[in-house]
Amino acid sequence: MARLVLMGSPAFALPTFQALAEEHEIAAVFTQPDKPAGRGLRPTPPPVKIWAEARGLPVFQPRSLRRDPEAVARLRDLRPDGIIVVAYGLILPPEVLQLPPYGCLNLHASLLPRYRGPAPIQAAILNGDPETGVTVMLMTEEVDAGPILAMEREPIYPEDTAETLGERLARRGARLMRETLRRWLAGEIIPQPQDPSQATYCPRITKADGEIDWRRPAVEIERRIRAFTPWPGTYTFWKGRLLKIGRARVRSDLQAPPGRVIPVDRGAAVGTGEGALMLLEVQPEGKRMMPIEAFLNGHPDFLGATLGREA
Repeated sequence: MARLVLMGSPAFALPTFQALAEEHEIAAVFTQPDKPAGRGLRPTPPPVKIWAEARGLPVFQPRSLRRDPEAVARLRDLRPDGIIVVAYGLILPPEVLQLPPYGCLNLHASLLPRYRGPAPIQAAILNGDPETGVTVMLMTEEVDAGPILAMEREPIYPEDTAETLGERLARRGARLMRETLRRWLAGEIIPQPQDPSQATYCPRITKADGEIDWRRPAVEIERRIRAFTPWPGTYTFWKGRLLKIGRARVRSDLQAPPGRVIPVDRGAAVGTGEGALMLLEVQPEGKRMMPIEAFLNGHPDFLGATLGREA
């Protein structure tokens, strides 16, 4: 059994933290500060904070570890054997990386060195990769560049969204971290350096990334819809109002001008730069997500329209 400090914020970290809490002493949990959310913009705690408080674990929420000497001093006082980091969202300075005798271990949702950065699950779907995976690495000052301790692969299915793929990777990552930590503590693992020449990077996703450019091929747009589910979602504009696209299917046998809505069977498809996109679920501004058939029942003039900000 080791004395650990856990660092993470989103639900993706919870399976790993739960698995480790069953075998090790958890000295404290570090997570990001509460953030405004919802229509009322009320301060909302990250999922990791909720999990930790429910178990009576000490929780700390510094805004930065680089500019908060008190947080670093608190970490030092906790005297952890190791620090486990899963989607924390803050940079660990050298004095933190060097603090625990067994180092800082990070679970990253890609097959490193591919997709270093904050959005590896979305990047794998966006690029049409047939598989991705999870990697446990020993953290260094360069983000996501530390030596690899263990890695497992996971297929990406045609219907996968960032949510469904993320859930599987979280479960797989929990099993991998638990087993890797056992072996690491026992001195059974020799870290393997990453090949920097094979490194790729994925940027942070913003809400603006969700806007659909109908000039792009239908295949790319469909991947974007899945990659950005549930957040930030994908959207276009109709009659100057926001229209979210929840699910769609590529129709390479159809063609129409980019953004033009055409009738197909009982539904609708939208022309793109290459092929068409059959709409399956849409969400008008201020309404709930609904099947395209239900939307067309109330908006028959949608057929023949041109979608987009400039339409």
